[in-house]
Amino acid sequence: MSDAVLLCYCTCPDTACAQKLADVLVGERLAACVNRIPGIASTYRWQGEVVTDSEVLLLIKTTAAQFDSLKERLLALHPYELPELIAVPVTEGHRPYLDWVRDQG
Repeated sequence: MSDAVLLCYCTCPDTACAQKLADVLVGERLAACVNRIPGIASTYRWQGEVVTDSEVLLLIKTTAAQFDSLKERLLALHPYELPELIAVPVTEGHRPYLDWVRDQG
């Protein structure tokens, strides 16, 4: 369903990267809103090593119709070799807010 609202998660290495991605995604109408949550700690396995890094988490509100374009743009701009981008369908929420998200694309 192309008008379905999605909540996408993406981590960034620092606040400058997070701000740039948020500005581009909202500015190009690929996302209605992007929240930036600094100070998260991520532990993961990368190239055979367990790594812990400080990151900024983006919470990106968009629609299923915009997701492919958002993904293409985010992957083009993101500095990580393998950026995290996870989209979760929003099944419930405040209807006026969800309608606002849909109207931004």
